[in-house]
Amino acid sequence: MGLFAATFFLAASMSPSLIPRHWLFQGAVSGIVTAAGYGLGVFLSYLWRRLPFREPSTRIKEWAWRTLAVTGPVGVILMAVLGVGWQRQLHRRMDMTVPSGWGMVGAVLLGLVVAVGLVGIARAIRAAARRAGATLGRWLPRPLASLLGALLVGLLTIGLLDGVVVRAFFTTADETFRLSDEVVDDNAAQPTSPLRSGSPDSFADWDDLGSKGRAFVAAGPTKDELADFTGEPALEPIRVYAGLASTEDIHSRAELAVAELERTGAFDRAVLCVITTTGTGWVDPQAAAALEYIWSGDTALAAVQYSYLPSWLSFLVDSARAHEAGAEFFNVVYDHWSKLPEDDRPLLLVFGESLGADGSEAAFSGSADLSNRTDGVLWVGPPNFSELWSTFTSQRDPGTLERLPVYEGGETIRFAAGPEDLDPTGTPWKEPRVLYLQHASDPVVWWSSRLILRQPDWLREPPGPDVLHEVRWYPLVTFWQLSADMANAKRVPAGHGHNYGGLFADGWAAVASSPGWSQNDTDRLHDLLAAQADAALSSVLGVRVTDPDL
Repeated sequence: MGLFAATFFLAASMSPSLIPRHWLFQGAVSGIVTAAGYGLGVFLSYLWRRLPFREPSTRIKEWAWRTLAVTGPVGVILMAVLGVGWQRQLHRRMDMTVPSGWGMVGAVLLGLVVAVGLVGIARAIRAAARRAGATLGRWLPRPLASLLGALLVGLLTIGLLDGVVVRAFFTTADETFRLSDEVVDDNAAQPTSPLRSGSPDSFADWDDLGSKGRAFVAAGPTKDELADFTGEPALEPIRVYAGLASTEDIHSRAELAVAELERTGAFDRAVLCVITTTGTGWVDPQAAAALEYIWSGDTALAAVQYSYLPSWLSFLVDSARAHEAGAEFFNVVYDHWSKLPEDDRPLLLVFGESLGADGSEAAFSGSADLSNRTDGVLWVGPPNFSELWSTFTSQRDPGTLERLPVYEGGETIRFAAGPEDLDPTGTPWKEPRVLYLQHASDPVVWWSSRLILRQPDWLREPPGPDVLHEVRWYPLVTFWQLSADMANAKRVPAGHGHNYGGLFADGWAAVASSPGWSQNDTDRLHDLLAAQADAALSSVLGVRVTDPDL
């Protein structure tokens, strides 16, 4: 039973998921699920022997072993061959370089090594539990001694992992990303304009903004670039940021950001956008620039940092930080904004991407609150555990897809994977507008611990345009496949996975376009942002970007 379950899980692990997998990730997934399958099979066999079921005869056992000896390797080889084909299809569908098929051979071998290692560790723990039980059996009844021995070794193992291994990992990660947050990028020069945080006139010191904050305030289109694009005079955009080192707590950082908004005259602009950052404090440069181009610089963008850890690590360490930061920052800004004369205040927009979308949601109780306190919302690639997103998706209109739900006819809240999805029903889109951007192939949106034992609706529905029809749900396997996909979610071209670079122009134009803005303007902006992204990447790599994998 152990080898049968392990073989099945190994074969299933080579089925496709949402993102093309490098052979190292494939090997890790295969190894983990193979070991888990072996353990599950052994456990089922153990239960069979402990329950009053008839033991299979020796003849049946011999037949089962021979059958497995033939069908097991054949099944694994067949799935490996099919897996190569599926990975190639997925690479082509996402316009990525098609890999060699030999990587799957390495993946299978690595998977077997990982599985054997994990099973060996499990057996060592079991042997230690038996030894402890035998020792305690000298003084205690055997059943009680075995139970106490297993409990003692289990607690010691958990303590070792949690108190030593996990703590050492998080301590190292914390120190590593703390130092990374202090690094000053060569391309991020301290701004001299008083309209930027970190400038000589700013209340927020340049050195306290963190690496992502410095990149945010130092970048963006200039007044001349905006004027060249629109063909009309433009304003210099305002960008405000408060870093972790700027003040001691999130409330004081929000107050500092509002003071910066007042200092720069942000409340006199046409648009004020409150941004909840990702875990590291990052703001997507294309998302910020797109809004500035659409409004010809008559904008003020504001963000505060609540962590320097990557979003996935920030979620594991303290998921409440993003919620606290998103709610506190918006509420402080809203409190000041709402006291201004109604006909003399900017449009109040909200933006969040990835963990930032989840944190940004925390400021609102539902659709009515969004409509009452904002002039438009753009949330991009929200994690599956985002509360409002989950509510709107689960309460979607009957007959609509989970991957592209329609909520209350799309009157206020809409979901889109591309520009063609912005008007799903022909219903007039009331203002203020709330838009979720989510690709069918984004594992950040679809990953959930529930995948371990439950098939979600999106895997029962017709797949999205960049998802293979062969994607299937397997207990435990799909969970680990999407876990690996999350590590590569942004390493795909725009328009796929967690890379939304091609949609920011369409998203902002749909949510809050400036007077006179046209579809032709959106198309031009889309092309301009794509060219700028390629140019920025080329300058980092020192080569011209021609390979989509780069």
